[in-house]
This record gives sequence, structure tokens and C-alpha cells, in this order.
Amino acid sequence: MLKIGLTGGIASGKSLVAARLQELGATLVDADLLARQVVEPGTAGLSRVVAAFGEGILAADGSLDRPALGAIVFQDPSRRQMLNSIIHPLVRASAAATLAAAEPGEIVVQDIPLLVETGQGSAFHLVIVVDSPDDVRFQRMVELRGMSPDEARSRMAAQAGREERLAAADVVLDNSGSRSDILGAVDSLWSDRLVPFAENLQWNHRAPRVSGPVLSESLPEWPLEAARLLARIEAAVPTGILSLDHVGSTAVPGLAAKDVLDLQLGVPDLDVADRLAPLLAAAGFPVVQHVTGDTPKPSQPDPAGWLKRFHANADPGRAVNLHVRVAGSPGWRYALMFRDWLRADADARKSYESHKRDLAARYAEDEDTAGYADAKEPWFTDVAWPRMEEWATDSGWMPPSSTAEPPLPGSPLAEGSQSGQ
Repeated sequence: MLKIGLTGGIASGKSLVAARLQELGATLVDADLLARQVVEPGTAGLSRVVAAFGEGILAADGSLDRPALGAIVFQDPSRRQMLNSIIHPLVRASAAATLAAAEPGEIVVQDIPLLVETGQGSAFHLVIVVDSPDDVRFQRMVELRGMSPDEARSRMAAQAGREERLAAADVVLDNSGSRSDILGAVDSLWSDRLVPFAENLQWNHRAPRVSGPVLSESLPEWPLEAARLLARIEAAVPTGILSLDHVGSTAVPGLAAKDVLDLQLGVPDLDVADRLAPLLAAAGFPVVQHVTGDTPKPSQPDPAGWLKRFHANADPGRAVNLHVRVAGSPGWRYALMFRDWLRADADARKSYESHKRDLAARYAEDEDTAGYADAKEPWFTDVAWPRMEEWATDSGWMPPSSTAEPPLPGSPLAEGSQSGQ
């Protein structure tokens, strides 16, 4: 099951997008509708709301008088927080029941107006934000919904700001244009990304990568994307994780790289890594069976220290490599040391980028990046390894992941420091 979180500011056009996704075949879980259902007459939810806000928020027929309640909560953040503390757990419980009944391969879209405000982004495979400029939304509320300017401003102020929503988005759908524009964008997203993502999840397949190496200039969104993905992994795997890090070239500001995020998960041992594999697959990271280790380096030649499990993203819209290594092992240390060395040493960055550009040009016609990756390996061993070891000694470098616990003294993994470049 592919879980999609859909959100957007008031009057952004989120309901139009939700309806279109449902027409295309998604199962829609509408948080606004659920919020109404959990406070219908006779429900425990309505009783709790009345107890908190008084009989004055009831209509003559005993139902909830929403305008009366809105007049209270949209003027007082503390009262709004009190209402949310009652409603949100009930809505989440109702949504969870729908998710539990979903079939494999199904695409479930949860329409949640306050997804960002309530910190629910890590519960989904993707977060879609429907975006419109604030002035456009304000105009829609006043002219199309009949709100007063003050009421429109208070409703907007009660939600996260536009920048905060965009920072939480995996996909941004721009709804500042025409109706046909936004519907066309939804249709393309459905066919090009959501349907293949759901199929890959169902069959535990990584998304295919069918082009040679293409380098991009360093992008500021890479660390933000990595942070969102790491949060999802942490939410999906409740135990067994000792460290989570963004590694590889996309973790080095200013360094050109393939638009592929490399993430590292540190575990106590590879038995734990194997037990976590189904959870990681369900979170969107199926295991790639034929990749089982990194290339040993001269001062740590034992292959046992470089074993790992390798996962890759099922999402065709975002390439990700997830390296699962034993925390404290040479391979785990190498990934962190290599990243930090490149961050600290401008000459090292320049040398590595030049090497990558030469190889990318040489292998540009390939159908994948395997040849490019293999050709870089001697540089890691012959050039990077001695220079970064010297840098680590001189600088007193230690692994930055404070949660990682090194192996016991005497273990073959106790010394040393491969990166998913």
C-alpha cells in the first residue's frame, strides 16, 4: 500500500486535487469529513467538545454549531489547541481503520489540512502539497467563499506558513493557474510516479535507473530531502537503529553529484539488518540482494568489516541508496569520514569533482551507472584513503553519530573507517 499525505493551505485547491486522485483510483481518507463524523450527535467526541467549550457551541437540534465554535477557536490559539487535542486523536484512529483494510498495491491518499502543523509527514511515503500564493488564497476566501478580510486572515494565520508547508513537501502542485493546469499536473503525477511507486512497493522492487551518470550542480534541497527520508525511516523502524546519516556527495555542500541521495543506517549487527529488511521495504526501500559489501581498504583488509545490506528507493521520482552497515565498522566509518573530509578540505572536493566529471563524460552513453561506479573505486582506495586517514589523525576526527556504539574491543570491526558516492 502506498500512503500519500495530501495537504495545502486554506483555499489552495487541495479538495480539487483530492477529488481528482479519487477519480483516478485512489482511496481517499478525508480528515475534514472524519472530523465532522467524530463529533456527530451522540458521539463521545461531541460530548468532549461540549464539556470543553460549553453548551453554547450546540445548535438547536443538538448538533455542533461550527460557526459558533470557529468564532472561539480561530481567535484564541490556546482554545484551538484544546479543540485539536480532542479531535485529532479521534480522526487518526478512524483513518487508521481505513488503512488497516487497504489491499496491497492500493494507493491511499489522506487529505489532512493540518498535516504539517501536526507533524505527520513521516507517516507517509510521500507528502503532496497543493500550493498557491498567499494573495491568491486570500482573494479566493473573500471573493468565492464570502469571508470577511479579517476572517480570512485569521484562518490563514491559524495554519502553517507557506514556506513551512513547502519545506515538508515531496511533491508541490502549483495551483496558481487554471483548473485544467492543476488537473493535468495531477494526472501526470498519478501515471508517472504514484502508480509505478505503488507497484514497486507491492512487489518489493527498486525503481529502475536506466541512464548513465549525469552530474548536477550542488542543490540546496538535498539536505532537506535527506532529512525527510531519514525521519520516515526512523518512524518505520522502531528498534535496531543506532545511527542515521546523510552521506555521499549530496551531503557535501558545493560538490557536484548525481541526483541520488545516499543514506546510512547503523545497526548492531547484520542479523538485525536482515530483520529490519521487511520494515524498510514497507517504508519504500526494498533490499537489493546482490550488493553485500564495500571494497576493503589497505589498512583494514578483512572483508568482514566491509559487509553491508543495500536498499534502494521504490519511488521513481527520487533516487535513493540506503546503506545498512554495522555501526563502528570500517565501512560505516569510511562513509562518515569521507563526507566530513570533503566538507572540510576544499582541495579534496575539487580533486574528487574533477575525477567524477572525467568519468561521467567517459561513461555518459551507458544505460546505467555501474561502470562509472566501478571506475571510481581505485580513487577511493589509492587517493582518498591515505589523504583522509591523515586528515582524520591530524584533526582528531571522530564519527559524528553520537548514538552509534562501536563493536567490542578486539573485534575485527573495532578499527578503521565506504561511502555510497
